Amino acid sequence: MHDIQDRADIELLVNRFYEKVVPDRLIGHFFTKVAHFTWEEHIPVMISFWETVLLGVQSYKGNPMVKHIALDALQHLEPVHFERWLYLWQETVRQYYTGEKAQMAIDRAHSIAQIIQVKLKRE
Repeated sequence: MHDIQDRADIELLVNRFYEKVVPDRLIGHFFTKVAHFTWEEHIPVMISFWETVLLGVQSYKGNPMVKHIALDALQHLEPVHFERWLYLWQETVRQYYTGEKAQMAIDRAHSIAQIIQVKLKRE
């Protein structure tokens, strides 16, 4: 097992993560029934987001907070949803990678989830 090194590693991570998320009984419906997007649009955006966060490549353009506020307006995002998202993310990272960037992926996900919850006022 190696650390996250490049965009190809992030592509694998994001794709494997969503393979777990979509059928998940707790949060899958947010991605299949609540949010209105196509996978062809969403996956490359998520890859660019994590590439920017983990590798410093400025490929992501957007505001994740705006997307989560809109999603929360459709169906409230509760702490249990964030916990499940984090669990699946961490499980996927650890399944495929080990090292500094892998740990950063986990740590940043926790920070992001915390910030979103605070801004949604669901601490």
